[in-house]
Amino acid sequence: MVDKKRSSALDYRKKNRRKVLKTIVQSAILLVVGVLLVNALFGIRRYEEPDKSQWSNREGFIAISYFGVGRSSTPKLVAKSQLDQQLKALYDQGYVTISQQDVTDFYLHDRPLPEKALFLSFEDGRNDSSLFSQSLLEKYNYKATFFSYANKMGKSERKFVQPKEMLKMMKTGYWELGTNGNRLTYINIFDHHGSFIGMKDENEITNKEDIEYYNHYLMDFIRDENMIPAENRSEMETRIHSDYEAMKDTYTSKLGFVPQVYMIMHANALNNGMNPLVAHANSANIEQLFSIHFNREGDAFNSAAGDVFDLTRVQAAPYWYTNHLLMKIQKDTGEKMKFVRGEEQLADPWQLVSGAAQFVDNRIILTSPPSAPGMLYLNNSESSQDAMISYKLSGNVVGKQTVYVRYDKSTEAFLRVVLENNELHIEQKKAGGKTERIFSSPLQPVGWSEEDLAFDKASVYTKEQIVANAGVKEEEEYPINIKQAREIQAELKGNLLTVTVDGDLIADGQEFDGSIKSGGIALESEYSTQNKKDDIYDGVFEDLEMMVLAEEDDKSNIVFSNKITGFQGIVHSIKKGLDASIDWVMDTF
Repeated sequence: MVDKKRSSALDYRKKNRRKVLKTIVQSAILLVVGVLLVNALFGIRRYEEPDKSQWSNREGFIAISYFGVGRSSTPKLVAKSQLDQQLKALYDQGYVTISQQDVTDFYLHDRPLPEKALFLSFEDGRNDSSLFSQSLLEKYNYKATFFSYANKMGKSERKFVQPKEMLKMMKTGYWELGTNGNRLTYINIFDHHGSFIGMKDENEITNKEDIEYYNHYLMDFIRDENMIPAENRSEMETRIHSDYEAMKDTYTSKLGFVPQVYMIMHANALNNGMNPLVAHANSANIEQLFSIHFNREGDAFNSAAGDVFDLTRVQAAPYWYTNHLLMKIQKDTGEKMKFVRGEEQLADPWQLVSGAAQFVDNRIILTSPPSAPGMLYLNNSESSQDAMISYKLSGNVVGKQTVYVRYDKSTEAFLRVVLENNELHIEQKKAGGKTERIFSSPLQPVGWSEEDLAFDKASVYTKEQIVANAGVKEEEEYPINIKQAREIQAELKGNLLTVTVDGDLIADGQEFDGSIKSGGIALESEYSTQNKKDDIYDGVFEDLEMMVLAEEDDKSNIVFSNKITGFQGIVHSIKKGLDASIDWVMDTF
């Protein structure tokens, strides 16, 4: 009986210790978050204005925006650490942020900009954007414009910054304010079956995957189920004018002024395919209310020949690594970028053939050039022996990640394993020949949630299009922004190749041409034509290891490995676990 009481007391004390430890960890994390929040909202430091007397750039500037920033990356939010790396890369190459006044002075008063000018912005008015980016603006002395929707102001939605906090942000000098409009509302909505839904606010749409056609509130006439306008020109103009007036009244009452820069939702529609009467109604209101309008998205560069009411920006996607952003800027400006290489000792064994490569711990991030493959070759990896090559591919599902298990640089003969849009292919090329696909197999389906869906199909359409496509189920395509790690093992024996994916045997002793007898290891990444908005791709290769398979009596020889093992591996695992714990706390509280 006494032993039971002692055991019960010991269990009770253990439970109490666990509770105390859990409370301490959670409190520490919340304290860190609280410090970040106070710093972000109350502005401990102040922005230092640049010396504009030395500015001489009369060519133009780049504009980069982010939808949102989080502690870790999601399909919609860029991670704070990722934003830090990207801003650092821009800072190291001499980019200086410019203000809204600098933009208007450039276009209206012919005043110069810094040699490398950057207009930086954060869209959607999210709390996490201000929270996680404030310290980075301070770190690089960068100024940014914070965009919001008028109808989110003065409400109790926690994820949006409210007027009092916006005014405090402005006082630090790091922030200016802009607007994405009055509200995010969709009109003329049809589902996959051709059923008419009509008009909905974004938060009223419960299943985005079911939406096939729609437009934004300011982008068209409101129409009926036959796509016939349900309002005349005068009614359309009154409706659109009322929406701008509502925005004006909200900002005036809540902030005391209307922000002078506007990013219309959705981009690339105004004066580009939309009804000219609707375009005119928008333009008249925009030019009356604002000084700057970012009308387009997809190109980072604005030239001196541009129009202050028709500017363009690129919205950096959360799946972009640093070199992806730099490659995009290089494409849009024509200026050479200094790409990030990462850890030199990890990069040294590799020869960069094309694109850009970053080496971090056990990862190789290979960024392709626009519309072309990026390639890396492992020096001194040539072999004609049987071998085992294992690796993990962690790039986006939509794209192409390739490992050449044999690549002869002199003849360009090869044998390669390709992961493309969740399908595995084995391809070969004989010396002087053409590429042949000798094996192909779909992999297990990738799971993804509705919030992963890129909701960007807004367009002007006809009733005929709706009828023609109603009920037609297109071939399964994955959203362009989702990731899926795949563990692959390729075993070469003679002229047979066996491939397993995530432990499943996919190709069992696939025969390849016997003339491909030797070669080295190479990596390749390339975009998929399914991604119509982005022709640059980041292939991510982790835990790459090549092992030569020796005779039965001998030990196999590891030729190359970038796996993290030993004490370093333990530390790496602990860090990943801690990051996951912090993410859980951030999501829960």
